Amino acid sequence: MPRYAMVIDLRKCVGCMSCAIACKMENSIAFGVFRSWVNMTEKGKYPNVRRYFLPRLCNQCENPPCTAVCPVKATFYNAADGRVLIDRDKCIGCGYCIEACPYGARFASPTTKTADKCDFCEDLLILGESPACVKNCVGQCRYFGDLDDPNSVVSKLIAQNPVQPLRPELGTSPKVFYIGADILSQAQGGRRDD
Repeated sequence: MPRYAMVIDLRKCVGCMSCAIACKMENSIAFGVFRSWVNMTEKGKYPNVRRYFLPRLCNQCENPPCTAVCPVKATFYNAADGRVLIDRDKCIGCGYCIEACPYGARFASPTTKTADKCDFCEDLLILGESPACVKNCVGQCRYFGDLDDPNSVVSKLIAQNPVQPLRPELGTSPKVFYIGADILSQAQGGRRDD
């Protein structure tokens, strides 16, 4: 069984939002909430202003704070493939996991009234395909694969480039890695409204 991870090359992101749109369409996500989104920050003074883009999603942490607070164990770490998942049949919609996520990657679904977040497009994984955000990335900055396979694209990118997860000081061991840490440090935001 693969241990899934994603690498996002910030040097290539053009801020087009095709990842967010593809995710919404693939997963039937309601208006006003997102499993995948792009933070945008402008730095500098006119006329030397630059826009930075930071694609965001659930970080699929190995030590996820969201699982410990779930009173019914609906949110859990799937050690088989390294994803953090939600059993929507168990979820009572209390919101504890939403508040516990240090990345702002969870939300209450207005449709199901349960917690929701990225699961790397589980329906596509079953078919052997990559997540919708990866397949539809216009800038080709998102890569997906098996961390345990040294020949996978994500393993090669991590071996050949300096990478950084978001907020490594938290000890959550995220499985979303960013290339272009200098860009990341300039544009980094904590929650989705940063």
